[in-house]
Amino acid sequence: MALPFELPWLSVGRWDALGSCPQLLSDFQRGFSLCCEVPADPNPGLCLCRSRKIQIRNIPPHLQWEVLDGLLAQYGTVENVEQVNTDTETAVVNVTYATKEEAKVAIEKLSDQQFESYSFKISYIPDEEVSSPPPPQRSRRGGHSSRERGSSPGGSSQPKQLEFPLRMLVPTQFVGAIIGKEGLTIKNLTKQTQSKVDIHRKENAGAAEKPITIHATPEGCSEACRMILDIMQKEADETKSAEEIPLKILAHNSLVGRLIGKEGRNLKKIEQDTGTKITISPLQDLTIYNPERTITVKGSTEACSNAEVEIMKKLREAYESDVVAVSQQANLIPGLNLSALGIFSTGLSMLPSTPGARGAAAATPYHPFAGSSAYLSSLYGAPPAGAFPHQHPLPEQEVVNLFIPTQAVGAIIGKKGQHIKQLARFAGASIKIAPAEGPDASERMVIITGPPEAQFKAQGRIFGKLKEENFFNPKEEVKLEAHIKVPSFAAGRVIGKGGKTVNELQNLTSAEVIVPRDQTPDENEEVVVKIIGHFFASQTAQRKIREIVQQVKQQEHKHAQGATASQHSK
Repeated sequence: MALPFELPWLSVGRWDALGSCPQLLSDFQRGFSLCCEVPADPNPGLCLCRSRKIQIRNIPPHLQWEVLDGLLAQYGTVENVEQVNTDTETAVVNVTYATKEEAKVAIEKLSDQQFESYSFKISYIPDEEVSSPPPPQRSRRGGHSSRERGSSPGGSSQPKQLEFPLRMLVPTQFVGAIIGKEGLTIKNLTKQTQSKVDIHRKENAGAAEKPITIHATPEGCSEACRMILDIMQKEADETKSAEEIPLKILAHNSLVGRLIGKEGRNLKKIEQDTGTKITISPLQDLTIYNPERTITVKGSTEACSNAEVEIMKKLREAYESDVVAVSQQANLIPGLNLSALGIFSTGLSMLPSTPGARGAAAATPYHPFAGSSAYLSSLYGAPPAGAFPHQHPLPEQEVVNLFIPTQAVGAIIGKKGQHIKQLARFAGASIKIAPAEGPDASERMVIITGPPEAQFKAQGRIFGKLKEENFFNPKEEVKLEAHIKVPSFAAGRVIGKGGKTVNELQNLTSAEVIVPRDQTPDENEEVVVKIIGHFFASQTAQRKIREIVQQVKQQEHKHAQGATASQHSK
């Protein structure tokens, strides 16, 4: 029988093992590309090709995890799903079922599945516990998963498989050496480090530096970084410019505060431990459209490489922490199209590019974390177009009063008012900071006026800014108090009978919701509702309360129409 593909490990001496295993032979005939190796002297009574583990390849990059999970669960109990790093556009996952029989059924059924013109390619992979697998520890869903929900197979997986790319800036004159003749150097680098390296050499023509994005495991990123530093240093030595080449890492500003640490302790420790000098580009270089800061590390190649490991470790921890927080709360926001926000999809840019953005990396839209764009959208106030799909052409203007620490006012306003102006333009909202109520006031009120999408953008950016600037402890969630006004006739509905509605709101959103009972309505017959919580909790509560008010208004309108009709009929 001719093999439909080449298996270099299958020697003549092992061919008999195929014949002794009907399942393996059947898989060959069906054209499966098997990854499991048959031992040279197999036990004829034990079919080692049958495994609880299968590999699924050619998965559409935008297929939602939820869809894939549901599909896999049809054929048995899924204990584990791991994403495999690949250079292809499509995704690859390894799936472990509770039993070999379930894996067999999955292979038989999934081999015929087709999504968006993509045909799944399925194979067995070795199962270390094939002889006597221990009983699985079941979760409520019937198994574990090695990654969090809320992404897609083509995106990053969390937390262990969460991809956090390394972004570097390299002098333009070294780009050719990094690529090598006919691309051999970069091919060798990616092969050795099992990484994907994107060199953005065509963008920002004439710039002195070019950004490089490395997608790999933490170890792969570090090894690729080390090799690139070696290549640049060797090239510098050969061209007689023998000065040490600094390492430049690009990092989103929201993560940099936690890298620096309180009073700069984290950064100082990295400098001391690695024997390097580390500087970070000033905040003034940032714009809404260019949110990255440059971390410059000076020292020997070895010292810079060691510093990269520690820097990326801190950045990765901050990123993973925020992604988990967002993924846990994102599904609570009513009225949002979560797919459009990027909660379950990939490929969405975090921020729009602009010709006027400055910096070497600015010409490239910043979306190295495309698989987790919900995190980026929420913290930096950039929900992609379509996030509020049911919005009317002229949505109602909402007013939210957000209270921030007095010492944070300067950061929100920015130099000569630049930041608050940029934020207002970006969000499409009016943003004003009210005068202090007194010389010792600990908080200032930010008045935000705009439709729901603008509120989301503006508030999200303010929450993010306070975290970036370390106005809160790095391990502490940013919780702010927001005030919204509701018609006095709707306040009772927000509270509910015996406080039932407000209690349900608090349980749902994790925000504290307060409707003072003894308020005197203002000139517009409105009263204040106070909401205290982190960004997603606050947003959820605001949207829910607006929903309740809208329902009450509609009921009042219908009641008024009914009363008018009744009068006309008399």
